[in-house]
Amino acid sequence: MRQPPPPDVTLGNIAPHIPADIYHQADGRPFVIVQAAPPPPRSYTRPVFIGLAIAIGLMGMTAAALALFEFAIRTAAIVGSLTGPLGIGLTLKLARPTSK
Repeated sequence: MRQPPPPDVTLGNIAPHIPADIYHQADGRPFVIVQAAPPPPRSYTRPVFIGLAIAIGLMGMTAAALALFEFAIRTAAIVGSLTGPLGIGLTLKLARPTSK
């Protein structure tokens, strides 16, 4: 069980655990604890750039689809306005039943 530090002592970087038998073998002689260097911080730039590229691509595809839909709607409106009276006459003529 770990003992809490005394109330008037501030702990800095805590050394790794040293087994008691090795500590007793030192007999008061100084010894050095060697630790491996921490791994370098992981770079997150590549995943961020990939995510941004996907997001920009999706926004571009959405903008292109909306532009295509707008073009189709405007074309249908122009064609409909050009065939206005003629289209209404044909619709009424074709909609009447031919059999009496």
